[in-house]
Amino acid sequence: MSIERTERLQVKLQNSLNSLIEKIGKIQIGTVEQFPLGWRKAAKGRTVWRIIEEVITQNLEKYYVELDMTSITVSDSETSVHDFATLFKDEDKQIYVNVKSAVLGGKTQKDDISKGLGLRNFYASDNDGEFFVATFFIKFNEDMTIEIDGCVVFPIAWIPDIYINPSNNGNLQSSKYKDLSTAVKRDAKEFSELFEKAMQIALRKRVIKLNS
Repeated sequence: MSIERTERLQVKLQNSLNSLIEKIGKIQIGTVEQFPLGWRKAAKGRTVWRIIEEVITQNLEKYYVELDMTSITVSDSETSVHDFATLFKDEDKQIYVNVKSAVLGGKTQKDDISKGLGLRNFYASDNDGEFFVATFFIKFNEDMTIEIDGCVVFPIAWIPDIYINPSNNGNLQSSKYKDLSTAVKRDAKEFSELFEKAMQIALRKRVIKLNS
């Protein structure tokens, strides 16, 4: 995975997903009559994240040719580390994308990015793999619609704060993946080495905790 190729694919994916957002528009969740007191505690990303994912992948399947893609394959597994794979025109390398949602203006915190073991297996099967996290920012409207207000496409290999949570199913976590200005541009080899070190640290912490 060359840094130049990752840069090129990041731009292509970002542009395509921006165009997709324009096509999707508002998503009706309910009516004001059905929710007389508004969103209340439901105004959280995790409340609607599965709906967002489904809207995005279904519309990708419908519009992928218009978005400069030659193929789209949506994962049919709940345990897969990616939500869809696609191939862009004039490219010979398929890319893999994990879809995430975040509330517009929400607080910055460490979030789960991917299952550590799943990501390790991904790179073991394709040590030159192109893997991106696409975060869609959502806002909750008073008319009981949600709206996608932009997205950030972040190469997973460029995450600056590589951390594996030993107490959370070994998930890769990051607080920086929504901000491209924090990216540390790496190739696959460098990322894999740092990622494996983080996995080993998490494993040692888990063993110590279990034996204490």
